[in-house]
This record gives sequence, C-alpha cells and structure tokens, in this order.
Amino acid sequence: MTDTIPHISNWVNGTHTTATTPRIPVISPATELPIATIDSTSRETVNQVITESLQTFHNGSWSRADPSTRFTVLSTAARLLRSRLPEFIDLETRQTGRPIREMRAQLARIPEWLEYFASVVRVHEGRVTPFKGPVVNTLTRLPLGVVALITPYNHPLLIAMKKIGAALAGGNVVIVKASELAPLSVLKLGALFQEAGLPDGVLQIISGYGYETGKYLCESPLLAKIDLTGGLATYKAIAPSASANLIPITAELGGKAPVCLFPSVGVEDAVKAALFASFIASGQTCVTGSRLLVHEEIYDEFAALLKKRVEALRLGDPFDDRTQIGTVISKMAVERCAAFVERAVQEGGKVLCGGHATISPLSGKGYYFEPTIIETRPQTDLECNEVFGPVIALIRCQSEADIIRVANSSSLALGASVWTGDFKQAHRVAEQIEAGIVWINGHHLNDPSSPWGGFKQSGMGKENGLEAYESYTKVKSTIINYGVPPVWFDDEPAGARYG
Repeated sequence: MTDTIPHISNWVNGTHTTATTPRIPVISPATELPIATIDSTSRETVNQVITESLQTFHNGSWSRADPSTRFTVLSTAARLLRSRLPEFIDLETRQTGRPIREMRAQLARIPEWLEYFASVVRVHEGRVTPFKGPVVNTLTRLPLGVVALITPYNHPLLIAMKKIGAALAGGNVVIVKASELAPLSVLKLGALFQEAGLPDGVLQIISGYGYETGKYLCESPLLAKIDLTGGLATYKAIAPSASANLIPITAELGGKAPVCLFPSVGVEDAVKAALFASFIASGQTCVTGSRLLVHEEIYDEFAALLKKRVEALRLGDPFDDRTQIGTVISKMAVERCAAFVERAVQEGGKVLCGGHATISPLSGKGYYFEPTIIETRPQTDLECNEVFGPVIALIRCQSEADIIRVANSSSLALGASVWTGDFKQAHRVAEQIEAGIVWINGHHLNDPSSPWGGFKQSGMGKENGLEAYESYTKVKSTIINYGVPPVWFDDEPAGARYG
C-alpha cells in the first residue's frame, strides 16, 4: 500500500479516530486497484464504542431531544446531502463499479429518506386507548437504545440511509458497520451529520470484515436492536447470540424475484421489463428479476428478442455515460457467477447469451461478467438459488396457474413483478404471489413511505414507512386513574375493581 492511497478511519464520537493496524484495502472493481484503506476494528475497540454509545444514549442529548429538534437535524442533513451529491455519486461509482448513470438516478432520491423520517418524527402522535372506566391510558413511543446497522456493498448509501434515517428519527444511538467492500460513502456521512447538528457520539461508523468486526458488534448484550441486510448465512451467524441476549433483529436476506410475463403486455414491452428487472446493478440487488417466467404464447418471440437486446448491452467503464453494465463487486463475485453458469449447463440449461467472465474493452481490467440468460426449468440450482450477479434464469410456463406455481416455489420471497395488460389478471395474480413486495407493471420501485421486506427466508421486519420508524421505538403505556378507589381490602369494599 502506498502513501498516496488515502486511509479513512472509523468515525467515533464526532471524529475520525487513529488508524488501526492492520488496514483493509478497498478495491475498485473496475480497475482492480486499491482506492483507499479502512480500519480493521478489533473486538476491544468495538466493545469500547458500544459502551461509549450507551453512555451517549443515557445522557439524553439525542434520546430525549424534542421531536422538532430531530426534525431539524434530519432535514438539514438531507439538504446538505443533496448539495453534495456529485462527490457521493463519484465515490459510489468508484467503489461499486456501477454505471454512473445508475448512481446519478439512485443517489438523487436518497435525501428523501431523511426528509421522510424527519417528517414522521415531527408529526407522529401517541394514542389514548378506550380504557374502561374513569381512567386515561396514554401510549407513547420511546427510543430503544444503541442499535447496530449492518449494511451491504450493493447500495451502500441507499441501504445505510434507509436504516439510519429511521433509527435516528426514533431517538436511538446508531452504530453502522458498512461492508468492507464499499464503505467509503457511508464513512463520509459522519461529518455531514455533525455539520447538520447531530450531537457527537449519536452516529458511530466503524469498519472491518463482517466475520470479525460485524460479529463482535452483534455479539454484544448491550445492543437494543440489530438491523441487517445480507445473506441467510450472515443471519444464522448473528441470530444465536442475539437470541441469547433477547435482541430483536430486522433482517433483509435477499431474494429470487420472479418476473411474471403475460401475453397481453406485448413482446417488446416484456423484453424491456425483463432488462430493467434483471440487469440494474449488474444483477446485484436483492430484488433482481432473476427468474423470467414467460407464458408460452410469447415465449419463443420473447426469447429471441431478449437475446438480441442483451447481446447489445454496453459493458464498460462505469464513468462513461454510455455504459449500461458495470462490474460485479469482486473477483469472488465473478467466480460465483461462473460457477452458477457451469452448474446450470450441467443440469441441462441452455446458455442463450453471455456466460463468461470478461474485462473492460478499454483498460483490460475489471471484475466484469457478461449479462447472461440461461434457459432452464423449475427446481434447478439456478432457478432456486440467489446468484447476486447478471445470470438470469429463463423459464417457459404453460399457463397463468403455472407461472404462479413456479413463482411461489422458492424459499425466498422478497419481491416479484407481474406484467400484464389485463387489469383483472394483474390483481388476480398479484393476490396469489407470495412475496413481501409485488409490483404490477413495474420493478425496483421504492419509496421511503413504502414498507420493504420479505416473507419466508427473505427475512423479517420492514425497512421504510411507519413500520420501520416504529420498529426503532418501544411503546410505553401510562395509566392515569382519576376515579377507581383502592378499596379492595376494606371490610365492605364499594366499587372495588379488579383489572
């Protein structure tokens, strides 16, 4: 590692801390070169950060702050982020290898999450229950405490902000452990929130490998909540200690989204739908349309046109405005994609296009994998398991009922889309699809007000919406008696009430 590569250390208690030894390199997937180093945070340091965070929570600088104060800080952070989007867009493109055209569109919306949760905390009201008798029962929401957020590499800033916005709005102290593969934009948030007026120590951002630093963080009994976006294996590694410590988990664990394509949508529009669902972020999203379930009436024409369109997709430099397909995140991701293709062929699948690792046509470098379509059948490895890359299963289905059956056969159930021009069919099919998010004639649509989370092995709990905000709070019930006398043990009690 040379001195010209910047080191971005942990953000703790309002400052970047002294760099650790050893350090972890952050590699640009487009150039295969290091762009920065980050801390490898030890168990001792993690425990110290948690202890200090708990002290910050109890001192009340944020946990007892007025909702109007939280509104002002989060709104100011949104304004600052919006004014600095170009530098965040550059950083996200560099560390993820995603095309800059995607990053401009995605990051332009991220301030909305802060604005939404700022508004929620400003207007959220308690309740008074219809308690029987001369009693007033108020319900109020309180912050949980110190919460741990484990965020992934595919949408570093978006997914972090989903969690941070809700957690801070609830009044919690937040510790973020971003993916070591793409942590730089998240580490940049510490100073931004400080400038917005967030008290020091309320947002802590630490770095390290997930199997080390992330594990140390999630093993602490001092946490009040864990919010994880990752894989099922990560959840299984975290869950035992969280369970032993009675720590609730919100977990978004991936998906195998079916794209249900019916004849009434038209072949050209169906192909456009498939391209959008399948290849945004090079297939590295939890709701990638990785299973194209196509009605047999349009299958042959659809497959031919899809092959033509996929082969024409422009793969290359993420900073080129014309690039449509960027990299996957690492060499390991390239190897995983190749292994899926190999197993699919062994199971009788037919590669229509793509199927190989490749490099940038200009630099001769980069962790690229060709956009790939493979004809296969239900219950194969490719149809059942998440690739997290641009390798898509194409399946011929005989009928509406067949499409629904295949769509619901997966153990993963985060998102699904239904594409049809038949209004009745749209509602009929969407009602029967087992998924936490069902889009009709759309895919990848997201909003801070719309709950996001899956069924089955895709996880538990929700990001976004009131559900997310309320999951970062606990309900306190205060019962005010103004007319029930405490006469139960008098010799001749009058009006005694039990319960």
